[in-house]
Parts: sequence; structure tokens; C-alpha cells
Amino acid sequence: MPALVLLGAQWGDEGKGKATDLLGGSVDYVVRYQGGNNAGHTVVVGDQKYALHLLPSGILSPGCTPVIGNGVVVDPSVLLSELSGLNDRGVDTSKLLISGNAHIITPYNVTVDKVTERFLGKRKIGTTGRGIGPTYADKINRVGIRVQDLYDESILTQKVEAALDVKNQMLTKLYNRRAIAVGQVVEELLGYADKLAPYVADTVLVLNEALEQDKVVLFEGGQGTLLDIDHGTYPFVTSSNPTAGGACTGAGVGPTKISRVIGILKAYTTRVGAGPFPTELFDEDGEALRRIGGERGVTTGRDRRCGWFDAVIARYATRVNGLTDFFLTKLDVLTGWEQIPVCVAYEIDGRRVEELPYSQTDFHHAKPVYEMLPGWSEDITGAKSFSDLPKNAQGYVKALEEMSGAPISAIGVGPGRDETIQINSFL
Repeated sequence: MPALVLLGAQWGDEGKGKATDLLGGSVDYVVRYQGGNNAGHTVVVGDQKYALHLLPSGILSPGCTPVIGNGVVVDPSVLLSELSGLNDRGVDTSKLLISGNAHIITPYNVTVDKVTERFLGKRKIGTTGRGIGPTYADKINRVGIRVQDLYDESILTQKVEAALDVKNQMLTKLYNRRAIAVGQVVEELLGYADKLAPYVADTVLVLNEALEQDKVVLFEGGQGTLLDIDHGTYPFVTSSNPTAGGACTGAGVGPTKISRVIGILKAYTTRVGAGPFPTELFDEDGEALRRIGGERGVTTGRDRRCGWFDAVIARYATRVNGLTDFFLTKLDVLTGWEQIPVCVAYEIDGRRVEELPYSQTDFHHAKPVYEMLPGWSEDITGAKSFSDLPKNAQGYVKALEEMSGAPISAIGVGPGRDETIQINSFL
């Protein structure tokens, strides 16, 4: 039962799409198990660049079945638009499967997301405004709309009415907005039913049967460990569980079937949105990382906040996910620095702290303690093996591996599909 989980070990945007795509030729199924179109993957195939928001990266690999699991929240219009865009570029999307238990992002979820975030003012969280949080809130409050509800108009109407009973009161009386008509929402949602029907399936059954048949299944998390609703920098987090445990609930596969957990780790650190970020840079180095690394959000279009590598966060990700391997990405971006700082601990109120503090207050006040590692100036984008890397680049990778607590089994030395050094096999 070769089931693997692949997830972000920082705040997201680590390059999960590249890693998933690297495995795609050897994988039978790639499964998104949480999040929605607030996540983004960039995959470069030859001279073609693909920006994926909701679809699993495996959709670009022939022979691989992409799956949207029950833990994902689906905006039908975004999904259909993404499928159409890929079809227009000659990508076969017919094998996609969508869980009938996945929740739908409705128009009123998007409205609520935007007005509540605007209402928070300076206290805003930095959401993407795409309705993700309100949809998960509806799911927990048991007033959510699931994909399967699109095929029973009576149930769909009842559920929309129940959801809007409260939301329209809030929109009109608290936010001074116009009430949303039940019939209009139902009509829009029913309009997606026939278009989505060919993809809807019992994905829990499909995936468990695949594992019983010794198929290789890769579970792909969106966002990153530090954005997990339970284990991230709350409240500046997403509304689901990108950590490894989320793969079990978000896809309906038991933990005993998972054989490997791979964390994607950028050679430096980035973050999108609000929240604490101990190694964030506000100088020329930060701007250089942003420019050289092309650090702009795939989904949001926002510039990413940039900083040096944080080994404290990497160790934390290893612990909470049970990581067996790391995939280190964007090592090439660091070419040209004479010395490269690495955060090995924090200073909090005069104390040296080597593990992630559980207190939000402490983490907010954490100052990085840096160790300087020698840099390199040689172009590494053509490296095919670890020994091809300059000695100082090798030393940097080995130092990060030792600090992070899990072996680095692959290294990204460029954006292209073939610009990867494989040290250990993931399968």
C-alpha cells in the first residue's frame, strides 16, 4: 500500500506542485485533501508554465488520476474555468474525480468572506476573499452544501434556505448589505450539476480499492504546516488541516495505509498574508529573494514576504507531520550571496528558544538567532547530482538537513520539471 503524503513544511508556496509533478509519472492517483482555490501550484513542463489553483498537480501527468477529496471546498465556477483552460491547452482532464462529499463554495460564502474581512480593518487576517473560511464554517455548523446536493433540487433548496436565514440577517442588519435571494443561488448551483456530473464519484471507495490493489496514491496538501488551523500560527491560518493528519480525514484513508510523509521546504522562507514571521527581511536581501525567486502568489497575485531559512519551523514541521523526507526547493535562488544566514533559534525576552513556542505572544516577539553559512557564486541550475553542486552549496544542504530532523531526498535547482536532483527515491 504505497500511500504518500506531500505537504508544505513552512507557510505554503514551497513548490509542492513541482514535487508532485516529479512523482506524477510513478503515481497512479494524486489527491487534494483540503483547502480550495486559495492555494496555488506552479508547474513548469518544458517551456510551458501551468498555474493550478484547485486541481491536483497530477492532472498534468498522463496516466495519473487526479482526485479532489471530501476535505476540499469547491468553487464550481473556478473548477470549470480551470478545466476549460487546460483543455484548451491540450491537457486531458477526463480522468478527474470529485468526491460527492466535498463542500461547495456558494456565492453567499464569497460575499460573507469579503465583507467580514473588510469589517475587521486593521485586525484582518489576510484571507484571499474566496469564501474558503465561511464554507468550512458552514460545514462545521452543519449548514453546508455538498457536491451531491446539486443532484437533489429539493434538498439543495432546503439547505440554501437554512443557510441564508441567518446570513441574510447578518448581511442586512450588521453589514448594511442587500439580502441574497434563495432562488437565485439555487438556480446558479443547479447550473453546474450537469457539467460536474461526469467527475463526481465515491472517492473514498475508489482510493481504498486502489491501495488494496497496490496502486501508488499521493496525497497533496495545499498551503503549509504553519497555516494549519490547529497547528499553525493561529489566527493567521487557513481553515483546514494541511498537515499530514488532514490527509486521512480529507480523503477517507486510514493512517495505517500511509507509508511516507514528504515535506516541501524552500531554501529560504516566504509567507503571504498577515501574521508573525521571525526571519522576515525588509532590506535589499529581502527584495532580492523576492525578485530572483519570483515570489508572487500564484492564486492571490500578492508579493510574498521573504526571509532567511528558519530551522525552528522546519523542526516543528518534522514533528507534527511525522516527516520521513524533505524536498528542498529553490536552492538556485541563493546563488550569489557570500554568506547566507540561517535561523537556528529564537530570542524571546532575553531567552534562547530552540523549539517553536506554543504561545502566540511569544512567537510574535521572537527574534531570530542566526548562524552564518558560506555561500556560492556558481550557477547550479545544470546540476544533475549532489556531487555536481559547489562544496558550499552541498554544505548548506547538509546543514539544513541536520537542523531540520529529516533527510533531504530531493533538491530543486531551477523551476523546470527536469531541474531537480534526486538523492533518495520517494517510492
